[in-house]
Amino acid sequence: MSSQHPPTGSRLGRRNDPERRDKIIDACLIVIAQSGVTGTSHRKVAAQAGVPLGAMTYYFDGMQDLLHSAFTNLAIRVSGEFERSMATATDKQSACEKVFERILQASSGDDDELILSHELYTLATRDTTFRSITSEWMRRSRIALELHFDPLTARLLDAMIEGVTIHRALDSEPRDPQEIRAAIARITGNPSFDS
Repeated sequence: MSSQHPPTGSRLGRRNDPERRDKIIDACLIVIAQSGVTGTSHRKVAAQAGVPLGAMTYYFDGMQDLLHSAFTNLAIRVSGEFERSMATATDKQSACEKVFERILQASSGDDDELILSHELYTLATRDTTFRSITSEWMRRSRIALELHFDPLTARLLDAMIEGVTIHRALDSEPRDPQEIRAAIARITGNPSFDS
């Protein structure tokens, strides 16, 4: 499976839109959010991206390569947002607040991130090439958390972020955000965060 970006242009040497590959990746994520991985096809992605169907095989070595590129893009984007957020925390209290905000944002359903994450998790349970994406995503999250917490606390917080996000998103009953604050306070040994 190729993960290298082919040079911009066509096989015939004509210049193409230099952003076409990125448009296809963005379109793929939209289609996955709407139809799931199993409902995603080259034809649907090409239509969403507004590119000829032939562009799909020019830029990607099949659906597996396209899905890998799309999910890698998602993981890099979300990891980067979390890293930037955690870097703005000035102490443990504000770092706890950033973790709290991340959980609320990720489980709010305001965008497709939660759906896309679950689609990636499903693939990662069966295919090690996708598991490498989730492993790197978790590694980056833990490094961001370790700016403010020891490695074990960072690992526990990372697991809690994922677990609570899933529970909040799938629970039919609304959850009290104070429960999240209490969990963060317990894991970090910061009782003032729960007050």
